[in-house]
Amino acid sequence: MADLAPYRALLSSRIRSQLAYRRSFALDVAGSAGVGLLEFLAVYVIFTNVTELGGLDFAAAALVFAFANLGFSLADIVVGHVDALPTYLRSGTLDAFLLRPLSVLGQLVTSDVQLRRLGRCAVGVAILAVALPQAGIDWDWQAVLLVVAIPLVGAAIFAAVFVAAAAAQFWLVDGAEFTNAFVYGGSNAASYPTSVFTTPLRAVVTLVLPAAFTAYLPTLLLIGEPGPAWTPAWLGWFAPLAAVLAWAVALTGWKAGLRHYTGTGS
Repeated sequence: MADLAPYRALLSSRIRSQLAYRRSFALDVAGSAGVGLLEFLAVYVIFTNVTELGGLDFAAAALVFAFANLGFSLADIVVGHVDALPTYLRSGTLDAFLLRPLSVLGQLVTSDVQLRRLGRCAVGVAILAVALPQAGIDWDWQAVLLVVAIPLVGAAIFAAVFVAAAAAQFWLVDGAEFTNAFVYGGSNAASYPTSVFTTPLRAVVTLVLPAAFTAYLPTLLLIGEPGPAWTPAWLGWFAPLAAVLAWAVALTGWKAGLRHYTGTGS
């Protein structure tokens, strides 16, 4: 536990600095909540014209959106700021991280915390609170476990995607816009039933960018739907494994990126 003390100190100082300006913090949280509400409004508008989307009714589709939104928001709070790595690379300030006897990734993660994303988290929780009673769920201990585990596993997967995107910057240097297309595109794809996509795209968001494991597949398990042939519900049980594999890829890429980095003097 003593090894974590420096990280706790860094994190505590960042949290205190954000809470010091309460009005600004409240506006940031409200803005974050507004983004979440606008994104959900897009789902609502779709259901004003159809009764089902990808085989799911409005309540089930709302669950998919809420779980994806909540998982992504939690990941964004904890590790979303690693997308600032290109700034450190261009300015050479990453060298200061390398000189400290601490993990570079650990320092980068604790260099900030995006508490303003709590507004978007609150939107996800509110949608869950409304949609869960209307989704026709057969409540038992397994269902309760799924409701708790889905956003946590989703957050782990999205966090790995954030780290993998940051790792790519060691080669791209100024490729944040390129990697953000995968990070935020993956979040958007996760917010809708995977069954609405074409087969090739469905394969991408399931096997390459595991967005389907963050919300859609576990939601099928929760509501007792079998799912389509190419993405059956039972794949949802492999969501924790998908998170482990995503982190294995992300950390491998991160370590390779650090080895590739030569500093600004070369």
